[in-house]
Amino acid sequence: MRVIRPGRVREFAARHPDATPSLERWLEAAEAARWRNLVDVRQVFRGADEVKVASGRTVVVFNIAGNQFRLITAIHYNVGKVFVLMLLTHAEYGKDRRKDAL
Repeated sequence: MRVIRPGRVREFAARHPDATPSLERWLEAAEAARWRNLVDVRQVFRGADEVKVASGRTVVVFNIAGNQFRLITAIHYNVGKVFVLMLLTHAEYGKDRRKDAL
């Protein structure tokens, strides 16, 4: 897959060093993947979930660093692209504001 905005992931990792190893593993795995659907994603990341957001679109949420962080993406399986939309701490994710922002 081609990860769109990997710099966003690295910027978040720089601010949250405890997320860095997990985010680097995520980037490496996502770039090497050829996902066709959520089932394929879950073979690598069992905790990945699809979530419907305010726009009506579906995003894929990854648990990072033992559930301390959330990585929210839009995966376009048909063209092999993963768009990095948001990275949040567990506390920020729990406030549900992200649903209105996407």
